[in-house]
Amino acid sequence: MNNFSKPTNWQTVTLETLVADTQLGTTERGEDEGGSSIDLIKMGNLTWGGLALVEVERVSLRKLNGQADLLQVGDLLFNTRNSADLVGKSAIWRDSNIQATFDNNINRIRLLDFAHPEFFGAYLNTGGGKKSVQSLAVGSTSVAAIYWKDLRKLKVPLPPLPEQRKIAEILRTWDEAIEKLEALRAANLQRRIWMRTHLFTGRARLLGYTGEWREVALGEVLTEHGLQGTGAEEVFSVSVHKGLINQIEHLGRSFAAAETGHYNRVLPGDIVYTKSPTGNFPLGIIKQSKISAEVIVSPLYGVFTPATRALGVILDALFESPIAVRNYLHPLVQKGAKNTIAITNRRFLEGKLRLPKDHAEQSAIAEVVEVSQAELTAIEAEIEALTCQKRGLMQKLLTGEWRVAV
Repeated sequence: MNNFSKPTNWQTVTLETLVADTQLGTTERGEDEGGSSIDLIKMGNLTWGGLALVEVERVSLRKLNGQADLLQVGDLLFNTRNSADLVGKSAIWRDSNIQATFDNNINRIRLLDFAHPEFFGAYLNTGGGKKSVQSLAVGSTSVAAIYWKDLRKLKVPLPPLPEQRKIAEILRTWDEAIEKLEALRAANLQRRIWMRTHLFTGRARLLGYTGEWREVALGEVLTEHGLQGTGAEEVFSVSVHKGLINQIEHLGRSFAAAETGHYNRVLPGDIVYTKSPTGNFPLGIIKQSKISAEVIVSPLYGVFTPATRALGVILDALFESPIAVRNYLHPLVQKGAKNTIAITNRRFLEGKLRLPKDHAEQSAIAEVVEVSQAELTAIEAEIEALTCQKRGLMQKLLTGEWRVAV
């Protein structure tokens, strides 16, 4: 049983008592041709406690209301309107080197001197603080809103300012470690893009390999073996990010028919083509089975064995890109009688790719791919572990259950 009570020198106050001013963002859009434009932060750039700035719109500076519309370090950006599961996310603006403004789905909140933005930004995005924020949402599941008239009454803890600063400093240490790992992940993903455009096309060659590359129909390097389930195999689904994955683990329950003898059997290393639209893959996804055992998948999927294991690794890495999948599959599309899009297994094998003939070069390229994948997997595991640790820290530090020396 948890007998924890709030520290005696922590107050409970309403959010409005901490706020110097609030302002909804601009409705203006569009860059200024030949003039000055700045970054426009929108709700899609906010995460729960962070900012995703890979893709940022720009807006003409002359359309804004001067300094009043510009972000300052320490501004709390609060998403006022979104879907029910995302409304209320917020983040602190930390970058003094980027000139930016914010749109009308964001309420910029500036705090008074005795309230540290990093402390309250963390509180509003985790545990009880996040739940309290989300409880204020009104509207439907598709469009929900949190208005300032309700948010201002939100009760929040107020530790002494030195303690706020110390807690924020500790949490920032975790953030910086996670950010460094995220930068390593981004660099890894950029290298994988380079591999798809250079290493997998023969534009760049590994040292010591000079053998022939030629354009071949996929049917020359993939074989549809036609094996079906025996009743002993587990039923698997195919995920964009996880590849072949146990259906119960992936979807929470099995959607397989009672009798699975007609399901397609997948051998270790086989290539599976799902045919069904998924996210950024409207024509289906293509994955290699990295499962060590034989499994079964829907009879609607195409299952093919590569001529070499290495070719399977290369094809799997190539087709992790939505663009690469579209470029390969789109020319193969055959429209059905009701304007449905269909690619038969035979038609799937008719597309052409440029591939190395030398098995040794195939293996060398596959090794580069697998080293890159192992690195990515390790980085993502570290990010997940640090994120979990930080979440636990926040629960303890932001409530006063764990005290810090100041």
